[in-house]
Amino acid sequence: MRLFAIALALAASVAGATRLTPLHYVNTTRLQVAYYETGPSSGTPVLLLHGWPYDIHSYSQVAPALASSGYRIIVPYLRGNGPTTFLHRESFRSGEQAALGYDIIELLDVLEIPRAILAGYDWGGRGANVACALFPDRCIGLVSVNSYLIQDLDHAWQPLAVPIEAGFWYFYYFLTPRGEAGLASHPKDIARLVWTRNSPQWNFTEADLDTAAETFDNPDYVSIVTHVYRHRLLYAPGDPDYAELEAKLRKLPPITVPAVTLDGLADGNFPATDGTSSAVYFTGPRVHHQVAGAGHNLPQERPRAFVDAIVEVAKLAGVL
Repeated sequence: MRLFAIALALAASVAGATRLTPLHYVNTTRLQVAYYETGPSSGTPVLLLHGWPYDIHSYSQVAPALASSGYRIIVPYLRGNGPTTFLHRESFRSGEQAALGYDIIELLDVLEIPRAILAGYDWGGRGANVACALFPDRCIGLVSVNSYLIQDLDHAWQPLAVPIEAGFWYFYYFLTPRGEAGLASHPKDIARLVWTRNSPQWNFTEADLDTAAETFDNPDYVSIVTHVYRHRLLYAPGDPDYAELEAKLRKLPPITVPAVTLDGLADGNFPATDGTSSAVYFTGPRVHHQVAGAGHNLPQERPRAFVDAIVEVAKLAGVL
């Protein structure tokens, strides 16, 4: 019955995806976090975490479908995106993986949520991986697109296959003043190119892109985006406040909580795998799926598969 209710809600959502409004706001130690919430407050909490250069509307179909079946859904804008802003001028504008992960824990704290399912892709998936690896007691389970996303910074300069490296052009562009100026001047055009290359089978509309582009209108957007990639390639230091967490991440800690991982078969960024190459990093129950027709922004391109993954991880964790 619950799965049938989700299917009906998802069908209705697909027929007319709506904007995720109104937003709520809470303060953590560093941020005023803007987030969308739907579903009963008594439901199993699920945080849906977006990537770059996307926004919370990656979940415009997923969120209502899950809420209709009793999940408490929270969809935050990540740091430097949309209405999420820093509280203090002197705060380090860090995009490092430890910051993305700890932002999730602080959001759970301020919302007084002891444990939640964390689900995401790209930046959001990485933050979810970090939170689950370092704070497993706060995580019911994980849904992660592209499996294990904690960066191996000890091998940051080790090249990948040439086609993958070519797809990462923006990593290197954002190392330069020219790239920083390009991001500031043309954020929507850069997003259009990334979307097209990341998801070659996704027929997104101009309205989809316009909605996401609103998230780029943030005073710290350029600083956070460029720091993400400069830190990832060891060209920028991290925030000293996260040094202890980053040291733990250097050891590539395993995910011990129940996990469902997804690979899109049409992902122009990361080639789909059968999950075996990342299996060593998942020491708890883990199921891996390949999703036909899905690119990098899997929850927006194939929302049913993402909804199914949330339900599956809830079953693995024994909360359904």
